[in-house]
Formats: sequence, structure tokens, C-alpha cells
Amino acid sequence: MLEVLRRIIQEVNGARSLDAALSTMVRRIRKAMKTDVCSFYMFDEEVDRLVLMETIGLRSQAVGRVSLPVGEGLVGLVAKREEPLNLEDAQAHSHFRYFASTGEERYSSFLGVPIIHQRRMLGVLVVQQAENRRYGEEDEAFLVTMAAQLGGVLAHSLVTGNLTRPGRQRQVQFKGVAASPGMAIGEAVVIAAPADLNSVPDLIPTDVEYEIARLKEAISRVREEIRAAGARLASRISAQELALFEVYQQMLSEAALSQEVEKRIREGQWAPGALADVVKRHVQYLERVDDDYLRERSADVRDLGRRVLSHLQEETPQTPRVYPERTILVGDELSAALLGEVPRDKLVGLVSVRGSSTSHVAILARAMGIPTVLGMVDLPLPRLSGSPLILDGHRGRLFMRPSPELLTHYEGLIAEEEALAKVLEHEQHLPSRTPDGYTMPLMVNTGLAVDAVASLKPRISGVGLYRTEVPFMITERFPGEQEQTRLYRNQLESFSPLPVVMRTLDIGGDKDLPYFPIEEANPFLGWRGMRVTLDHPEVLMVQLRAMLRASQGLDNLQVLLPMITNVDEVDAALRLLERAIVELSEEGVVVSRPRVGVMIEVPATLYQLDALARRVDFFSVGSNDLTQYLLAVDRNNPRVADLYDACHPAVLSAMAHLAGEARRLEIPISVCGELAGDPAGALLLMGMGFGSLSMNAPSLPRVRAAIRRVSLKAAQDLVDQTLYLDTPGDVRRHLNRRLGEWELAHLLPPSD
Repeated sequence: MLEVLRRIIQEVNGARSLDAALSTMVRRIRKAMKTDVCSFYMFDEEVDRLVLMETIGLRSQAVGRVSLPVGEGLVGLVAKREEPLNLEDAQAHSHFRYFASTGEERYSSFLGVPIIHQRRMLGVLVVQQAENRRYGEEDEAFLVTMAAQLGGVLAHSLVTGNLTRPGRQRQVQFKGVAASPGMAIGEAVVIAAPADLNSVPDLIPTDVEYEIARLKEAISRVREEIRAAGARLASRISAQELALFEVYQQMLSEAALSQEVEKRIREGQWAPGALADVVKRHVQYLERVDDDYLRERSADVRDLGRRVLSHLQEETPQTPRVYPERTILVGDELSAALLGEVPRDKLVGLVSVRGSSTSHVAILARAMGIPTVLGMVDLPLPRLSGSPLILDGHRGRLFMRPSPELLTHYEGLIAEEEALAKVLEHEQHLPSRTPDGYTMPLMVNTGLAVDAVASLKPRISGVGLYRTEVPFMITERFPGEQEQTRLYRNQLESFSPLPVVMRTLDIGGDKDLPYFPIEEANPFLGWRGMRVTLDHPEVLMVQLRAMLRASQGLDNLQVLLPMITNVDEVDAALRLLERAIVELSEEGVVVSRPRVGVMIEVPATLYQLDALARRVDFFSVGSNDLTQYLLAVDRNNPRVADLYDACHPAVLSAMAHLAGEARRLEIPISVCGELAGDPAGALLLMGMGFGSLSMNAPSLPRVRAAIRRVSLKAAQDLVDQTLYLDTPGDVRRHLNRRLGEWELAHLLPPSD
């Protein structure tokens, strides 16, 4: 039965149209279950009804014509309850509704199961039998399993446009992880991943003969590579294994591959896209055949396709030579280097299939104020190139082919944001002081070139977080002590005499170095932060020495230790710091010991505050990771991203506890996560008693505006009210209502 399930899913996945996919689905299920009827009712959100989309056994003229609301009839009842319904005599059920056009009066038995994907009801799968009997437990289990498997396939295919009805090019919405706030309207420029057949964009060739010529050249080069590889291995492998190289040569012959791809080019597709189309079609066919040998050849065809594609891409620049005026850069995984190739005045948004809210690209995007959404796993990269898009970085949404009404709506929202930015700019040199005279120090998170943030100096109280890993990410090796000293000195001098909190190297999780990859099944619970650098003291010592050298004569350096779980880790890091001071002294470089702090981001530290306070000078709460670990939610996983909420009552209770404990211990405490950059969150943190807030530069204007308009007493009352609430939704609604009462609703992201 498992093999039957697998083959049905493969065939549906390989269909080239919605009609073909549904037809395959109902016919294969009817055959597998040996039943008289199999039908599929799709839920159409536009009309809020279940529509008979395909059937085998009922009258074909009913397809597309029979529909019913959720809750009506047996099919509607299955959709409403979202559970199977297995009946021996369907017509005797109180919910039975007869449609004469279907001819279903001949059938007694009924089994219907909902097709659901990520809590979204897509439709109902139904089998019927003339015989008056109840379907067996095994039948019901099979259909439930089939529906669960089809849910993901149908949801992905429908949302990506892989399965669409001709002429129904409707607006499509995709959901990802909001990585940088803001909104943008623009044109998609797709950056194809190297040798990835699934991400090659569709492009119309400007010179058909040139595309054909370079295809033949690429195939010729791959044939030569395979011939050479076979010759090198001839003496080391058997004649049977050597014969496989001849099979590869045959696959690449004129008659097999080249002619078919050439035909696709002449139909209006450029060489990489034509190759990807043909190879994927062959792979899908081979994966469905009954012959084991041929099924195994599908991997060979895919590999050959990638080899040819890599040669084609050598002649195709990864980035275009000319960019649209409003470019939304889209790719499988965007790099910081790629970001730098796009003219800044033309780049309005970033979208990526991979990546996270704490990746290098996300950090850069937030610092530059570019709306960004990452983790868009369902994105149909090949179909996006040149498409009009709306990007919503507040909610992590992307709209493809937006309707005129939606365009007008977002144009208005963007205009409002631009107008607000101009208004807030006028008070950015004013102190962040509440109406009742309390000053809330605002600091900035940095890690970029100094000239990008030095202009902020008059507006802030210092740098609350300097991400030292960013310089490590943009080199091809660990930077040496002199390189690091120069970088840190520039940062410290630019903000002197303001304090600069430098976090030691924080890699792992979702932040890898290209020359020091960390591959783990669960990276966020693995080797990251201090765990890495304490295991590699040679790296940490170079960094500490560079920081200390850079601080000579300035004395505004503060050192922050990330991902602390045990007090032992702090002790080990402090011993290395003392050793670095001694070593420099022996070399004639006299430096004073900087203030040292720990990041409170692992829940275990909440219960070790007394011991930590005896060892360090300050605490800095990383609210992003603390939220993630408290809620057991990977914030970069789109499937559960909605569960990640810094306004979860448990997170707010933990934050209030931290602020209270810091007061008791008389130790300074700040927040450097995204919660600090949210105007409502900043008011809560101020009311709790945190000593300073550090955020990305684009967040400063809104947070400053909120603090200047709400008294400390009102913020403290807001905390008291909020901590009694039960759900994140309750908290958000309460915060929105209170900011509305204070006439500050315009500082919040636009609501749905």
C-alpha cells in the first residue's frame, strides 16, 4: 500500500495542469481502493464553497457545476468537522443532499475525508460504492493517509502556480519569515542558484541560434568530462561499472537530449530554462515507471542536467547587467556580496527561499532599511522573473500578480510610511525623554562599515551591540589580529566617548562562516556562540587581543559573551581575557580591563543570575533567542513562525522577572533584540525597568517618538495590565488599543 501511495503522489506532483492532476488522483485512488466512485471537491475561498472539481463514477457534466457551502450535505459536513465520515447508507443521513446532475442515487456507501494543509482546508476526497456496506478500517486509514499526503502536494502546487487552470492567472500570496520591516512594490529579478534545475527562471531568448549554439557547446564539454572520467577509472572499476559511462554518453547524444531541448528553445525558452524543463520532465517520467533499473536512471538524468546547466551558467552572469527602477531581488539564497551588486537606488526589497531573520543578509537589510522576507519555501522561482510584486516585510508576505485594488491599498500604506518618516526625522536629535522627565537611553545595533552608522552618534547613547561576526562573514578566512584591530578601532573611535558593546564571535545556529561550516541536525541547540569559541581559544584569543588593542586610549570598549549556559563558560572566557591583557602588557601595550557582560538568551541563565552577577558587570538580554528557546519555536521555520511571538505572556513574564532581579542585584541590564525596536515593546521594557534599549538604526525614530509621548508611570501601568493577559493575541490587542488611546497607532506596523 505504501508503494501505491508513493506512486499516486508522484503522478499528481508530475502533472502539468490542475485538470490532469485531479484526473490522475481520482482514477488512481478508485483503482487502488476497488470502489465505484472517487471524487474531489475543492474549497474555493473566493466564493466560500466546495466545488466538484473531478470525479470518476459520477456524471462528468456535474464537474464545475455542483457546489455547496461548508456544513451543507455530507461533503460540507466533512469539511466543517474536518474529520472523516464513513456511512453504510449515505441517503439515510440527515445531512444528505441530492444533486440530480451527479447521478449518485445509485450509490449507498460513502466515505469522505478532508484534505488539510497547515490548518487550511483545501477540499474533500470522497469514495462511494453501490453496495450497501461500511468501508473497512483499512480503507478509511488508506484514504486519510492519502489525503494527508495530497494536502502538501496540492497546497504547494496551487500556491506556486504549478497547477493552474488556463486563463486563471490570479493574484497569489506567499508567506515567509519577516526579516526586515517595510513595504515595497516592484519587479522581480530572480537570481538562479548555481546548477539548480528547480530555480532556473523562465526567460524569452533574444537570440535563438546563440542559445542553441551554447547548449551544444555545454553538452560537448560534459561529454568530454565524462569520457575523461571514464578513462581515468578504466583500470580501477569493472567492465559493468564502466559501461555506465557509455550510458551517460548515449543520454547526451544528439537524438536523446539536444534535439528535445533545442525544440523547446525554438518554442520560446532560453537554453537554461529549456534544459531544466526537459530534464525535469524526463526525471518525473522515470521516477514513475515500474522498472527498477529505469527508476534508478532518473538520478543519472538529473545529474547530467546539472552538469550541462553549470556550463551554461558560466556564460550567463548570475546578476543582470541592467536592473529595473524598482528591483525586488529574489533568489534561493541571497548573499551579502550579491546584495552589493545591485545599485542601492534601485533596490527596494529582498526575498529568499532560504535564510533567516538573523542571517547576514537580514542584518544588512535591516540596517539599510530594505524590506525583506526570507524562508519562503513555496516560492516558484522560475515563474517569478519579471513579475510585478508587492513585498510586505512587516508580516512576511509576498503578493505575485497583485490585483489593482491591492496595489492601490499598498501604495497608500507606503505613502503613509514615507510621510511618517519625514515627520519623525525632525525630532531625532531630541532626547529620548518621557513627558514626566525620565530619560530612556537608546542605543544602536551595528556591525557594518562605520560610515553607515556614524551619523547616528548625536542621536544615541552608544552601541548596544556590535556584531563582530559580520567582518568574519565577508572574508575567505579568519581575519588576523591586525585586521580585526583596525576594524574595532574604527568603530570605537567613531562613537567615542560613547560606549561600544562588542559581542565576541557568535557563529553557529543560522550564522555560518563559508570557510568554517557547521553542519548539525539541530543547529540552534548545538555548537554556537561561546561553545564554539571556547573550543577554539586560538580564535577567541586573537579577537580579545584585537579588541583590547583597539581600545587603547579610548576606554569605551565593553565585551559581551553570547550563548552562555553555564557559569563555567564565563569563568573560562574571563581567564582568557585576563591572559590577553597580560600578554599585551608583556608586549608593551598597556590596556585597562573593559567592562564584561553576558547575554541572557538561554532560559538556564534566568536561574543563575546571582552567580553571573558576581562575575560580570552587566547583562544584555537577547530577546530573539530567549523567545525562541522559551517557546521551543524555530523562528526561521515558516511552518511555526506564527508561534514565535515576543509578546507571548511567558516571554513578557520572563523579561519582567529579569528586570526585577537586575534591580535586586544592582547590575545594569539592557535589551538588544527585536522587541526593543518595536514601539509597543519598547514601552513595556521601559515600564519593566530595563536600563537601555538597543535596536537597528531604522527602528530608532518610532521608538523615540513613543517614549517622548508616554510617561514612565503610564508605561509601568501598561506592564501591570499586560502581565495579567493570557494569550499573545490578547497582549497585541491590548497594546494596539492603548497606543491608539495615546494617539500613537501610526507608529505600529499597518494592521490587516
